[in-house]
Amino acid sequence: MRSKIELDAAIRRDRRAVLLVNTRSRRGRDHFEQISRHLDAAGFDLLARYGVERPERLPEILAEAIALGPDLLVAGGGDGTISETARHLAHRDVAMGLLPLGTTNNFARTLGVPLEVPGALALLTEGKVADVDLGEAAGRIFTNLVSIGLSAQVAEHVPHRLKRRLGRVAYPLTALSRLPGHRPFDAVVTAGGEVRRLRTHQLNIANGNSHAGNPIARDGSADDQLLIAYSLGRHGRRHLLGATLQHLLTGRLRTVEGWPFLAAAEVLVETSPSLPLDVDGEVLGRTPVRVRIVPNALRVMVSKDFPDR
Repeated sequence: MRSKIELDAAIRRDRRAVLLVNTRSRRGRDHFEQISRHLDAAGFDLLARYGVERPERLPEILAEAIALGPDLLVAGGGDGTISETARHLAHRDVAMGLLPLGTTNNFARTLGVPLEVPGALALLTEGKVADVDLGEAAGRIFTNLVSIGLSAQVAEHVPHRLKRRLGRVAYPLTALSRLPGHRPFDAVVTAGGEVRRLRTHQLNIANGNSHAGNPIARDGSADDQLLIAYSLGRHGRRHLLGATLQHLLTGRLRTVEGWPFLAAAEVLVETSPSLPLDVDGEVLGRTPVRVRIVPNALRVMVSKDFPDR
């Protein structure tokens, strides 16, 4: 496999790329042609252009795209599209160009990728190749977050039309509608030699620094070889609402070394009762679960000042 410097040089020299946009994402359909024209104007040799209308075909299309042998795969869509693309590119000699076209765009926020299309496109020519961490849970590679509790219900029930109309506001609205019928659960979290017992409605294990489009802590990163485990509130519903509001307001002020976080390369979660997992918005697997970091697993285009460790 080429070094990051060699891959970066190949992208600048040969401009061999594939464009893939989820045209069902919130902004994908409107921007697909604009993005395609921009890449042509920037001198990229586009080996293929995919507008993905049916998400179930994404794995098949990604396999086809990678087989073309690009140095850069430009993926546009929401967190689901970005996460699926990252899974396919993990440990490959291909860099990912990330175009955040979705609702919360958590991975883009963690990596400092501009949320507006012109800024994100500029990174493809003005940025650099970095290697960043991914996570793994229940045999599944993920970019952002494993959640247990209320969020799994939200992931299953948030209406697609509501996401398109209201953006990330659709998630807390759906959570509020599901909360009255949701029961708290008991969990034992083991991380970094520490064991924490808790009763809560929501437990998160994050790779990176964004949840629901908001910062988790000021020093969270997708390149520090750490997962961040934390619960939102205690067992009462009003505690969950208060903790969620505090999370939204104070994320930029907190550090991963303080309460309520546990930071480690591996986290074991046991719950009573056994509960489903929300892995980057997809419900699969159940507790108990061992979540681990996969260091430097993905090569991605970021800004020149991104701290690549």
